[in-house]
Amino acid sequence: MPASSVATLQNREAYTAEDLHQLILQSLEDDQAQDVTSIPLAGKSSIGDYMVIASGRSTRHVAAIAEKLAEAMKSAFGIPTRIEGLPTADWVLLDAGDVIVHLFRPEVRSFYNLERMWGFGEQEESEETPVEDDS
Repeated sequence: MPASSVATLQNREAYTAEDLHQLILQSLEDDQAQDVTSIPLAGKSSIGDYMVIASGRSTRHVAAIAEKLAEAMKSAFGIPTRIEGLPTADWVLLDAGDVIVHLFRPEVRSFYNLERMWGFGEQEESEETPVEDDS
């Protein structure tokens, strides 16, 4: 096995889902992603531990964020990230295993509204709903 493959295997064993999640959040901040939302999926789904949703200002910005994020995950942990939607860059999905990242143009993000679909913020909304008093 080549030395680079051994280093990649060692890196893969040396990170946790939380480490990957923090790297993703930092990379998105560094690349000026907008409206970054992190949804914990533990107990809700087996697709991963976190879903991160963010917006870019344009298709070019979304594509650049996605490419830099994939490179950051590969260089830090040796993770070969699967990327979907990069050619059009309206909605780009990066699957890093433990963390799924959705990058959108703002108009596309508001149309699909993934945060609502996953019930993120649902509890806060129900707490704000007034309770009728029958007395």
